[in-house]
Amino acid sequence: MMAISLQKGQKVDLTKTNPGLKKVLIGLGWDTNKYDGGADFDLDASAFLLGGNGKVTSDTDFVFYNNPKNANGAVTHTGDNRTGEGEGDDEQLTVELSSVPAEVEKVSFCITIHDGASRSQNFGQVSNAFVRIVNEETNEELIRYDLGEDFSVETAIVVAELYRNAGEWKFSAVGSGYQNGLEGLVRDFGLAVS
Repeated sequence: MMAISLQKGQKVDLTKTNPGLKKVLIGLGWDTNKYDGGADFDLDASAFLLGGNGKVTSDTDFVFYNNPKNANGAVTHTGDNRTGEGEGDDEQLTVELSSVPAEVEKVSFCITIHDGASRSQNFGQVSNAFVRIVNEETNEELIRYDLGEDFSVETAIVVAELYRNAGEWKFSAVGSGYQNGLEGLVRDFGLAVS
């Protein structure tokens, strides 16, 4: 079976079309283009567990390399990749669908550029970014969204969302860019920026 390939803005059923799906792996990948700056180019994947108001309910609902699990462990970040070298996923998160806390209506997956502003880096220097959803049990790729080259000055992207709909989980290819990096995202999602 081929993975469903989505365009920006498209939504697709996840659990309804894959009955018995328990745990998904969200793989995010990217390539960085060569550029003149001397600094490292470090992209980070993260997830925000959001309530009905579009905000996190606590700090632990922001899952990233420094907080690799939400409070009950339903969403897990598998580790930081600092180079983006190599084929396939650069960073991964897993989601145990049935364990996601009831008050969480949506899980947003993001890619940010670490210290992007101070290093004068942005997504215009990033190519081949993608997100894919894999059935963790069978290793089958279910959904893929290639982000294309739509970004120039942004330093953060909300790539995709898993969200609840009438008791099922759906997947949305979001692809929206932010210019204020991770800071802008965490503020939007209701966290205080220290």
